[in-house]
Amino acid sequence: MGCATSAYAVVGRKNKKRIIQESVVFVLQLRVPVQSDLQRQLKGVAPKTTIDRLTCLRNQIQLVAEDTGGSAISELRTALEEYLSLLNILIKKKNDGMEGCVEFKWRTLGDGRRAEICFTNLWMEMLTVIHMMAALALTEANSLMIPKDCSDSGNGIRVVSTDCRRDAVDLLLKASGYLEFCIREILSRFPPDIKNRLPDDMHENVIQTLSIQALGQGTEIQLGLAVDSQKATLSVKRRLACEQVIYFSQAYHCLSGCEEVSHGCAKKLLRFIYWKFLEAKAAAYYYHGLVTDKGSEPACHVSAVCCFLAAAEILGESKKACLSFCLAPPVTRPPPMWGVMKHLSQKIPEVAFRKSQMYGYLLEEEEKAMQCLPELPDFQLSLRPDEFELPEMEAGSFTGNQTQLLSEHLDNSSENHEDDDDELDR
Repeated sequence: MGCATSAYAVVGRKNKKRIIQESVVFVLQLRVPVQSDLQRQLKGVAPKTTIDRLTCLRNQIQLVAEDTGGSAISELRTALEEYLSLLNILIKKKNDGMEGCVEFKWRTLGDGRRAEICFTNLWMEMLTVIHMMAALALTEANSLMIPKDCSDSGNGIRVVSTDCRRDAVDLLLKASGYLEFCIREILSRFPPDIKNRLPDDMHENVIQTLSIQALGQGTEIQLGLAVDSQKATLSVKRRLACEQVIYFSQAYHCLSGCEEVSHGCAKKLLRFIYWKFLEAKAAAYYYHGLVTDKGSEPACHVSAVCCFLAAAEILGESKKACLSFCLAPPVTRPPPMWGVMKHLSQKIPEVAFRKSQMYGYLLEEEEKAMQCLPELPDFQLSLRPDEFELPEMEAGSFTGNQTQLLSEHLDNSSENHEDDDDELDR
């Protein structure tokens, strides 16, 4: 719900100590599969080799996720992709008797309940698998934005390497692509009654919001890279900040007003987006003010001061929004100030004060101009979700004709009858 690695319990033999970790990127809680008797349920429907591989992969995903807390991302991703390939085969080759014959169970990692969700729909199983892949991508992006040694540099500024930040952007685009695929190719197949029974974080509005906000966070990281680059112009920084505002604005409007917002993942997500929206807006007004202030007309200076003062006020609101997000269950801890907001938290108040003093005489003459905030420029959005396609079906993964499958099924039925007769004799 707020962050898969944001809050978890470290269990010792004597004491349980709760550790609240940082949340740089909004991360979904991981769901893991619960063991199901696929051999019995798919007997006579799919070849035994395919059933065995499905069972092995599903058990592997569960065990690795539980043993590592979801941190073995590479191993989990590989297993999920292979499992997804076989699942795609079942869907492509399915007959009328396959749908509803298998019971899939999943539960939230770290949740003591036996099973959180249970269904017999093959497309629902595919949705859950790709949803987990998106959660892993977001988790990895969050991890990359937190230095492994957890120590800041001597001047109090968190250091995250350029390569880590670029890799985090790539992962955010990948996560967005997974989520867009879920909306376009899977959720569109579900009738309303199935959609209404989905878990909160799998509702269409929530998935769409997660996809958009991932692009917004990717833009935020890009803005941080631009701030660190001597080649990036003010216009480039303003554009990135304004794009970030648009992304988070779209995400907020996509989710606000939905029934899911009243609790759980959606409520936490909406508070996260509002916090990031305010940070982005403060940055956008700051850089717009710097660009506007380069004009020679008095009106340009007045407009710039309006932008700086607005940025300072919005920055203060963003800190309150951050606290609201962190306190929403499950409780999370914000990272130390980093990236562009570390830079702007110092620059915005300083520039707002200095410029308002410098152009104070103009502000008195232009009282009307102070009453309306300048509009931010509108830019075409740059980031797009990565295109995701289902893994190709392996040749020979679904061998066997209907006669062979029927024979396997009859053999199994015969064995079951013999077992039943032996039980009666006893």
